[in-house]
Amino acid sequence: MPICLDRASRPGVFAGADGLSENAPVEFHESDPNCITIGLINNMPDPALQATERQFVALLGAAAADGIVVRLKPYALPDVPRTEWGRDYVSRFYSRLDDLWDSHLEGLIVTGTEPRSPNLRDEPYWDSLIRLLEWAEDNTHSTVWSCLATHAALLHLDGIDRRPLDDKRFGVFECMRIDDHHLTAGAPARLRMPHSRWNDIPEDALRACGYGVLTRSDAAGADAFVKEGKSLFVFFQGHPEYEAHTLMLEYRRDIKRFLTRERETYPSMPQGYFDEATTAALTALRARAQTDRREELLADFPTALATATVTNTWRSTATHVYRNWLSYLCAQKARRAGKDRHGV
Repeated sequence: MPICLDRASRPGVFAGADGLSENAPVEFHESDPNCITIGLINNMPDPALQATERQFVALLGAAAADGIVVRLKPYALPDVPRTEWGRDYVSRFYSRLDDLWDSHLEGLIVTGTEPRSPNLRDEPYWDSLIRLLEWAEDNTHSTVWSCLATHAALLHLDGIDRRPLDDKRFGVFECMRIDDHHLTAGAPARLRMPHSRWNDIPEDALRACGYGVLTRSDAAGADAFVKEGKSLFVFFQGHPEYEAHTLMLEYRRDIKRFLTRERETYPSMPQGYFDEATTAALTALRARAQTDRREELLADFPTALATATVTNTWRSTATHVYRNWLSYLCAQKARRAGKDRHGV
């Protein structure tokens, strides 16, 4: 795993990724084009903070091949609502967003978070996110925007507003590769990708504003797309970083919210994810929950059965796309270094 976690300024950073320690110390040489620094802006809610760290560390570690070394630096938007535990965790283990403005990064990854308002401009972190977006355009070779961060970026950049869905787009969907962009070079023509969102971006609006759609699905819509300005912006409506069990844990969480009356409707099961036996057990749980709505029924969630049968069918594609992205960052760093040497 040729990845080094930035622990120098804040010992213990990336606490959620401690189980992914390197086999051997990784040397990072700033002048080496194959040594790149990436910032991770982790905006996920408190229960998912550490899992998101782990997911991106694992994915980038798997993608960093051919001598590429990634130094990963964590940041968080200060305005994302958090519990006391979350505020303490972020203050101890993440760098402040103000520390980012004078830093030097090759790339940036910005995660989404759970929406709280129908209008993204009313989210408490909107101003910070927009300042981050404008900084990334001028100060990175490329930035990855994930899920809700994608929707916010599109709204600010081109006035493209998300469209509410009738139900949560939830599950693993088969997508088609429809563009020969270098980010998807060598990827399979058909690929599977997890999605978990309540809103969608119309493809015709993307194309009208000059975005290149890389992968799409009839059932899930645009999956990945790009727009190139001063920085190559890469947008995911899906979640290539997810682990095998992430959708299962989200579904269990949503069932609990129904049982505790935090939501009024029983959640839809993720599509294309569970096997027949798990689906049957979950269907039976739903029938009981709708007639006997109490939190104790959550003990009947077939966790062991689901854990043993769900598989990560998207990992190889996710690793391939992120490997192409890291190679792009290295190439851009080398190109910039050449310009600087020749005074261009």
